[in-house]
Amino acid sequence: MPRPTPAQITYGSATVVFSTLAMLLLSQTSSGFGIAVIAVAALALGLFVAVAFPMPRVGARKPRVPRQRTPLPAEPRLGEHSLHG
Repeated sequence: MPRPTPAQITYGSATVVFSTLAMLLLSQTSSGFGIAVIAVAALALGLFVAVAFPMPRVGARKPRVPRQRTPLPAEPRLGEHSLHG
């Protein structure tokens, strides 16, 4: 599994903090169980946001096309001796 990017960590953390505050203020709960439920729900929401945020694709680059080499002009081999006689 690839590592999360800094943007994913930032968005997930911000979601956890702001959703926790919003749910605590809206529910006005003071019991330990209610706070625990809200904290778990906020963590799940933050994880979902972090995972849903798009990651950069590593293999999304265009494949490199190798340049075709132009053949060198053939040089005349005059004066070279053959090993085979």
